[in-house]
Amino acid sequence: MVQQNSIRNFCIIAHIDHGKSTLADRLLQLTGTISERDMHAQVLDGMELERERGVTIKASAVRMKYVNSDSREYELNLIDTPGHVDFSYEVSRALAACEGALLVVDASQGIEAQTLANLYLALETDLDIIPVVNKIDLDGARTQEIMADIGELLGVPQDEILIVSAKTGANVEGVLDAIVSHIRPPAVGASECSRGLVFDSHYDPYKGVVIYVRMESGEVTVNDKLRLIQGEVSFEPLEVGVFSPEMTSTDRLREGQVGYVATGIKSVSQCRVGDTIGVESGITIEPLAGYRPVKPMVYAGFFPVEGDDYQVLKDAVEKLQLNDAALVYKPESSHALNFGFRCGFLGMFHMEIVQERLEREYDLDIIATAPSVEYEVETENGDVVKVKSPAGLPDEGKIQEIREPWMIVNLYLPATYYGVVMELVTKRRGVFVEEQHSGGGRLVLVFRMPLAELIVDFFDKLKSSTRGYGSLDYQFDCYRAGDLVKLAILVNEQPVDALAMIVHRDDAYSTGQRLITKLKKLIPRQLYPVAIQAAAGGRIISRANVRALRKDVLAKCYGGDITRKKKLLSRQKEGRKRLKMVGNVEIPQDAFMAVLRVRD
Repeated sequence: MVQQNSIRNFCIIAHIDHGKSTLADRLLQLTGTISERDMHAQVLDGMELERERGVTIKASAVRMKYVNSDSREYELNLIDTPGHVDFSYEVSRALAACEGALLVVDASQGIEAQTLANLYLALETDLDIIPVVNKIDLDGARTQEIMADIGELLGVPQDEILIVSAKTGANVEGVLDAIVSHIRPPAVGASECSRGLVFDSHYDPYKGVVIYVRMESGEVTVNDKLRLIQGEVSFEPLEVGVFSPEMTSTDRLREGQVGYVATGIKSVSQCRVGDTIGVESGITIEPLAGYRPVKPMVYAGFFPVEGDDYQVLKDAVEKLQLNDAALVYKPESSHALNFGFRCGFLGMFHMEIVQERLEREYDLDIIATAPSVEYEVETENGDVVKVKSPAGLPDEGKIQEIREPWMIVNLYLPATYYGVVMELVTKRRGVFVEEQHSGGGRLVLVFRMPLAELIVDFFDKLKSSTRGYGSLDYQFDCYRAGDLVKLAILVNEQPVDALAMIVHRDDAYSTGQRLITKLKKLIPRQLYPVAIQAAAGGRIISRANVRALRKDVLAKCYGGDITRKKKLLSRQKEGRKRLKMVGNVEIPQDAFMAVLRVRD
């Protein structure tokens, strides 16, 4: 049995695409955790979606056994973390279960936005940092230059910075030695009772809720009666085990170890990430600090295409939230789309991933409405209400002012792209704050910018305008009053609340016109003309008609009196009027997506 002072809990943090998952693969290979036969790329990225997109979405844990040159055996618990800005909450949760972190930097790209953001998170959590320069085998590698930048950033001598190639396996053995020598073992528990922190979870149809636990003190066994302190629920575990990397059952989890407990609990609402698990006894168990509650940045409505699937969607969102604590939701109804949920996300990429997971893992067809941010609205009587959806905006006559969230945005880019990036940001109401030179001809530009301008396609535009070299990081700054109006869309004279959006008054006319032009192409033709209108500030600002499908009622009129033809055309006209009154125009998913692409 490995002693507690031979346990090392660590994670790998880096910017997206800097080689975290590949380095994790090499560590698993070197420690013999995975046999050569079972080895494949991105071992810890278990979701099909992660493999397709080449990004880590979920933090995942694995236990490795490592014997060093002195024949001493160590237990290494690795938690692989995401690098995308939208999944920084996953990173913060993983850090709380560790004592150290490998900071991985690409030898060609250098220090980027999420490198710094994740590093600051790790330093806040008081982790031991081991700097690693990866991809030294690339032709464009600037290894010495990047080492100098990291040395300056962390204040460490360059000979303490590891240089590796995770792809070829060069020098990766040194990373294992650095982990055991530079990362401290878990501290001896301050509490006499057995307790651990729940840092992640998922739902299993046979085992119920499976919680991922980092034991802070004592131990839990499969025969103990356990309790979730904040969830106030007791249970007898079906299974206790570790990740190697598959779930492998053991008889117990000891102090300092990372593993899982299959609770058998079927009610998802009783298990929450950040809760404390303990062995039920006469002693009162003090809950551990847990995590800061997540604050969603982007909101969108999810509605089932088939109304009968509402209950299936409800169960699916509940189970997905268990595995993704950053997802928040509440029921919502829409005139056009019936019943669904208003969901909160950390960003557009997060929203896209959640939608795709719901469709794939739960076999659902979903319509997602245009995303919006949370606004603060002050009414005439002085009340301040939070509005997560344009449909929830009070009547214009009752609004004193609308305040929108502004962010502090840090952009990292080569100096040659200074001009195009300045133009991109100022077009989106960004306000320049300062610039910093980070060495190697790279700049850090700091702006204040409305979140509504940032969420939709800003990241894509930044990447294309800097040929992939630009990166960004952002955090909430404040709410600021703006001259904002609700842009409502009417189809067949009926407002479609799911297509409404809140825009700056100066942009209302051009945005409305572009959106109406797009919708005219997307909304299918009916047997009667359909009017599509955009309204803002109490008046119609743009209109287009979808022409009617024309049925040739004169096809069988061969000659004869002209009044016969007029009578047939007149009847057709009356029939169209009747249809228009009762007709229901079905709006396709593309119409809702058009709101996202309205800038193009």
